[in-house]
Amino acid sequence: MVLLSGGVVIGSWYRLSRGRRRARAGRSVARRTQQRHLKPVAEDLLERLAELAAETGFDDLPPAAVAATETFLLDALAVGVAGRTGPWREETLRAALAWGDGGTARILGDGLRAPPTTAAFVNAFQMHCLEFDCVHEGAVAHAMTAVAAAALAQADAVPVSGARLLLSLALGVEVAVALGVAARAPLRFFRPATVGVFGAAVAVGVLRGFDVEAIRRCFGHALGLAAGTMQAHEEGKPTLPLQLGAAARAGIVAAELAGAGVPAPHQALEGRHGYLPLFETAFDTAEVARHAGITWRVTELSHKPYPSGRATHGGIDAVLRLRAAGVAPNNLAGLTLEAPPLIHQLVLRPARPGMDASYARLCFAYTGALALACGRVGIEHFAATELGRADRLELAGRFKATLSRVADPAAFTPQTLTAELHNGSSKTVRIDALPGSPARPLLPAEQEEKVSACIAAAYPPQPRTSLLIEAARRLPSLADARAVLDPVTGAS
Repeated sequence: MVLLSGGVVIGSWYRLSRGRRRARAGRSVARRTQQRHLKPVAEDLLERLAELAAETGFDDLPPAAVAATETFLLDALAVGVAGRTGPWREETLRAALAWGDGGTARILGDGLRAPPTTAAFVNAFQMHCLEFDCVHEGAVAHAMTAVAAAALAQADAVPVSGARLLLSLALGVEVAVALGVAARAPLRFFRPATVGVFGAAVAVGVLRGFDVEAIRRCFGHALGLAAGTMQAHEEGKPTLPLQLGAAARAGIVAAELAGAGVPAPHQALEGRHGYLPLFETAFDTAEVARHAGITWRVTELSHKPYPSGRATHGGIDAVLRLRAAGVAPNNLAGLTLEAPPLIHQLVLRPARPGMDASYARLCFAYTGALALACGRVGIEHFAATELGRADRLELAGRFKATLSRVADPAAFTPQTLTAELHNGSSKTVRIDALPGSPARPLLPAEQEEKVSACIAAAYPPQPRTSLLIEAARRLPSLADARAVLDPVTGAS
């Protein structure tokens, strides 16, 4: 079933922060009244998002959205630096530089410069190759990754203020998440990439100061470039981060074409062959359109506390709780995870000899075994020497799963994990919210610990960690956003 539904014209006052709404209340009411006579009552989602992107200024962002954008940009930069050490990074870099080296945009973790499209491709690959990048659970998408990689490359090539960069990121995430949460069907394509190209294109358009018509063209050209298969996820292949790299690069290409005035499809989202009917099949845009720019989606992002697929994190959290309650490899007979369909689709696969890191990061049995044996899951646990350990594989073989009755195809929770012990007793824990989510956010100290660990994977952590954190927090007042890249783009 395809649900085709437009949004509602809700007036420009929704694009203003609460403080400015109060200050402009009288004029806003008059303007809304006038708009109702000039515009139809309903708009489709593309129109709503295009107007939001073209007409929103940095001062219109509420403080919570600004703070969240700073926080998750910092996270993206940190995991991108750590990704310099990830599997297949050197091969990917060599291939990408063959498209044209030199240029004006920097690659995270070293001193290389490349054309913006190349830098965006490599940086997005690095941000995702360790499965450590933030996620929007409702959208089932890494909504910041392609957006940040594209926007940072554009801002490095054509300098803008820190405030402008933050605005572009908030709006790019808004677009990417809107397309994800509008979906009502299980994943068919690799959504982080397919929604990421739209968010990236809009973010670059915002940096370039596009008007509404040019932003509309960004959507149209992004549709022509949208791609990403779940087969790579099924097989656990490094094609996943490559697809996010392609989305970031394509976002810049789409914006370049839009800026040049090249015509593009008008009904890019809800037309007969638009994004939502083609990639998602079942969707509802009315509620999404109503909330665009009100519930800023960047405030709904989740940190990843572990470098593995987000769908493994509920199980890891449950294993750690059972471990704290006395469950250990030497007293465990078996573990059974009851989880929603999405968890089964994404990470319930057997741990097997010869698996590589890309597969293991998406395997709950392996990550759960790590949590039980080591008390944590870290970047170092996916080295080849760790993946081949027979004791870990044997422990992972004691994990099994059953399907819960949750109907929501995007639900990560609730999850229940039961440990059966050799003495005949059992212990059960239930997870209702994932660690790092808005319901269970990482503490500031935990966020900084993650940033430091990521930087340390590629550099001596000090003083780069403190310099990066300071630059991210100062972005709203910086005249040149490139300062946020300086601590993480020099040679080691």
